[in-house]
Amino acid sequence: MLAGAVLPWVLLRPNRLAPGDSVGLPPALLAGAVLLALLPGFSAWRTPRLTWLAAALTLWAGVWLLGNQTGAALAGQLPFARASAASGAWLYLLGAGVTSYGAARLAPRAGLAWLGLAGAAALLLSGHLNSWSVLVEGRAEGERWGAALAQHLRLVGGALGLALLIGAPLAVWISGRDRAAATVLGLASGIQTLPSLALLGLLIAPLSALANAVPALREVGVGGIGVAPALTAMTLYALLPVLRNGVASLRGVSASAVDAARGMGMTPAQLFWRVQLPLALPVWLSGVRQAAVLLTGVAAVAALIGAGGLGTYILGGLQSAASDLILLGAVPAALLALALDGGLRRAEGWLARRLGGPA
Repeated sequence: MLAGAVLPWVLLRPNRLAPGDSVGLPPALLAGAVLLALLPGFSAWRTPRLTWLAAALTLWAGVWLLGNQTGAALAGQLPFARASAASGAWLYLLGAGVTSYGAARLAPRAGLAWLGLAGAAALLLSGHLNSWSVLVEGRAEGERWGAALAQHLRLVGGALGLALLIGAPLAVWISGRDRAAATVLGLASGIQTLPSLALLGLLIAPLSALANAVPALREVGVGGIGVAPALTAMTLYALLPVLRNGVASLRGVSASAVDAARGMGMTPAQLFWRVQLPLALPVWLSGVRQAAVLLTGVAAVAALIGAGGLGTYILGGLQSAASDLILLGAVPAALLALALDGGLRRAEGWLARRLGGPA
């Protein structure tokens, strides 16, 4: 964070594509940023129990400085001007985020460490960051960005649903068959070793031929490009964590619990639904979480074959060398992955506690 405080904070450009000039913090704010960067370390040394407060203050201040400096840089500029976050702002915010995460893991009241994140969200909602170039581009995109986000969610949700629909029954079937498990898991592992772009490319020819052979499929949207190959590839990618964790969780159910259930006279169906599946769910859900996070990233690549989603902004930004457009797609995708990971991780812990296992 200390290095971020002294590096340029804002890149001011006359328009979206033109090169710009770097602008650092004025002396008074620079001194404050340096002190704030040192505050978490000092707090951890002298008053460890208040490290969460120092981390929260540092994160909030970094976001406030970004909004303040982008607004100041655009004062008197033409409407086409853009004020982007420069290397100093990114480095400072990264350090503040890592510090807050560490404080959340160590603080006696871990939730308090995220007060800085709540403060940053309040600044965003209040309009303090409205001059930041990414939000300027977001307002310009308007409904198109909302449609891209909705399409991204549909791709992730659809592929995850298909992977569960295929993978869950298959995992149950192969969990008691060693040879079948080795074959199925080997195939799933082989598919996941393929680069996502290569797999998308490999699906173009067979799906195009299938759509030409069966015109009814083309009428419902099946073709070599678009959503069909994207969903196919994403589903194949998600199968491995669903299958692997499903088999491991079902095989890991305590033998004594199974024997006790059989001794009570449970049928095989009752044994599965009332004993094996509930005990296996926390570990199995971990595989679902891994698949969801993986799919969030793969969905961004699917824009290359016309599937839409947030990847369209990443691709468009790369083609036009517009970093703001790249961030307009990359930042929400990253936040979505973090949200899915955090939400499903909490669900794992809740299930483990309900079943009396380790949270």
